[in-house]
Amino acid sequence: MTTPTAPRLGTALTRLLVLAAALLGVLLAGAAPASAHAALTGSDPKDGAVVATAPEEVGLTFSEQVAMSADSIRVLDPSGRRADTGEIIDLCSGAVVKYGVALRAGLPDGTYTVAWQTVSADSHPIAGAFTFSIGAPSATSVALPEQAPGGGIVGALYGIARYLSYAGFAVLVGGGAFVLLCWPRGASVRPVQQTVVRGWLTLTGATLAMLLLRGPYTGSGELADVFDLAGLQAVLQTKTGAALTSRLLLLGAAALFVAVLFGAYARRTDPKERKDLAFGLGLGGTVVAAGIAGTWALAEHASTGIQPGIAMPVDILHLLAVAAWLGGLTTLLVALYRAPSVERAAVERFSRVAFSSVAVLVATGLYQSWRQVGSWSALTGTRYGQLLLVKIGLMGVLVGIAWISRRWTRRLAERPAGAGTTPQAEADSATAADSETDPDTGEEEPEEQGPQEAPDTERAAQLARQRAAMATARRKKARDADPERTGLRRSVLTEAAVAVVLLAVTTVLTSTEPGRTEQEAARAGGTTAGSAAVPDRPVDIRLPFDTGGVDGQGVVRIGLDPGRTGANALHLFVERPDGKPLDVPEIKVNLTLEEKGVGPLPVAPDRIQAGHWSASGVQLPLPGEWRVQVTVRTSEIDQTTIEKNIKIG
Repeated sequence: MTTPTAPRLGTALTRLLVLAAALLGVLLAGAAPASAHAALTGSDPKDGAVVATAPEEVGLTFSEQVAMSADSIRVLDPSGRRADTGEIIDLCSGAVVKYGVALRAGLPDGTYTVAWQTVSADSHPIAGAFTFSIGAPSATSVALPEQAPGGGIVGALYGIARYLSYAGFAVLVGGGAFVLLCWPRGASVRPVQQTVVRGWLTLTGATLAMLLLRGPYTGSGELADVFDLAGLQAVLQTKTGAALTSRLLLLGAAALFVAVLFGAYARRTDPKERKDLAFGLGLGGTVVAAGIAGTWALAEHASTGIQPGIAMPVDILHLLAVAAWLGGLTTLLVALYRAPSVERAAVERFSRVAFSSVAVLVATGLYQSWRQVGSWSALTGTRYGQLLLVKIGLMGVLVGIAWISRRWTRRLAERPAGAGTTPQAEADSATAADSETDPDTGEEEPEEQGPQEAPDTERAAQLARQRAAMATARRKKARDADPERTGLRRSVLTEAAVAVVLLAVTTVLTSTEPGRTEQEAARAGGTTAGSAAVPDRPVDIRLPFDTGGVDGQGVVRIGLDPGRTGANALHLFVERPDGKPLDVPEIKVNLTLEEKGVGPLPVAPDRIQAGHWSASGVQLPLPGEWRVQVTVRTSEIDQTTIEKNIKIG
């Protein structure tokens, strides 16, 4: 009889997987520390401003709600000493999120540094610094830390724990669902039991690690502060700390679920009792799984931004669908490789569960993408949008491999029992199963021996190793003689490999500033007419622009050296949102000093190379607040003018 030909993955799919992995590596390797959801949109005094007298307070305005502590805003005098009282003032009004700190009385003239660090509402740390001057600028000895918040070894460990928590959740929930919905006999198969229990242990351990790392992750960045009990107590009082604590409590209930599933349920033989217990486990397990998923929804992106009341339930559904698909896939893979047999009906049932999960993922993913991105330009022009495109591509690859797995499943269902294997292979399989392994667990059983003389210890060990090797070879031969089951194992293994990369992209997405927020912050920064440089130092400003056309978004970076009256060297760099050079057809610059009626003074920079223009001998005749206007043209019809004020001494 001719064995049916298997649908093979082929070299094309292998190349596609390699390309997806390489693209992911480029995106992740070139990534800066993850931005957060909230952004600083304004300050009072403005960055680089020179005020005649010392203000009573310094105020910071954010795009969204942030969690402030007593040390979130620090104002340092030119010698590096604290110039503020340490009293955080809530200046929020309506939709405006603004906080300030009171300044000490009698501050001398000079340049002051405002350093701030806080946690956005979606749990990610943010920080920054700017300067302003009282009376006149001065030298300053303030040295700010170079490490971004959430970076360093603590940030790396926290990111690993975040990834492991998602993976553990998927295996725990998906494995339990696979047993209850697809393969009840799997409750008594030891490799399946071990897989689900390891999922619980991974999620519990990762949650504990995140709870301990949370303090240094959002604060000092020092690994030694993991053991700071005062810091841990402060974490427990935050929204994220409460979510992680709730997750640990729900994991206690999940442990009870696992114990009953692999204990009482696995031992039940009466069909009615087994069905009733399965219903109770399914209902209780769904509630616990939704509760654990809710701890992410309540503390991260879904809880902030637009429509949080809709976004949080959608996020829970999304996580449950991911777990049912990827966790069930992992459990099926373990069963196919380590269990003696998996019923065809179980594989068919999982195929239907996976199809339903994909449908839910598509629906919830479309809503989440619209909510977090908001526009086509943000989809291609922001880091969040680019990562989302990678995730969509990997999802497409995963669905394609799943389609191949469904074909294998149909062949298994259509093939009569025993077809496709040779008589000798069936005999070997039966011998291996009867004499060497337990039919449920796949573990070796001891052979019964009659009374005999005690053999030599070394000889007995050698014989035992030989018997084990022969049994393993027989089992492998029996498996390889079944082309449908072998093909299914390979396609499921490929699915699992792609799923690992997909889960990594999802983890990075949860800690990346959404595209909608990034663009809104850029627009706010582009229209704020505040002083952007301290007098008598080189000017360096960034102006986001959007001409509305194809490839019409980016940033103009302007450097003016030495940044004072007289001749200056002007350098302009036009960059795409990802930081790469953007070669535009035309760029113009005008300088105006309105208070003295000077200008506009046109500047015609020369193109040096792609994305770089330069002009030397740019004359600024008088000190004051100059307005810089930049006109960027990206096509024959698409152009925009952006502006910002700079202080020239």
